[in-house]
Amino acid sequence: MRRGLGDTERTEPMKFIIAIIKPSCVDAVVEAAAKAGASGLTVTEVRGYGRQKGKTEIYRGAEYEVRLVPKVRLEIAVSDQLAQGIIAAVSAAANTGKIGDGKIFVLDLESALRIRTGERDGDAISE
Repeated sequence: MRRGLGDTERTEPMKFIIAIIKPSCVDAVVEAAAKAGASGLTVTEVRGYGRQKGKTEIYRGAEYEVRLVPKVRLEIAVSDQLAQGIIAAVSAAANTGKIGDGKIFVLDLESALRIRTGERDGDAISE
């Protein structure tokens, strides 16, 4: 069995959820994730593009192309049992029905360590 961050084995499966969303949806998504059981998350302002390949805007009468669109990246580490509920909550809160709503990626999280206390895995990501 693989081990991570030291010599203890993981006791319960965990997931790492990465959501790339529109900046206008951040407050609603953070609130929805908290209600669904997320005890913490990280928010980062990012820029990128997907299918839309940027957009054209007009500024002071001049037209220009914005290739990298402003987005927000949320990272949430959760127990496996909370993951589907949080994914559903984030998806519902971020959905405007328009192009560019974003994506959600879910990865297996091998290990976690709370630096202050030394707690590991599920104890490190819970309240």
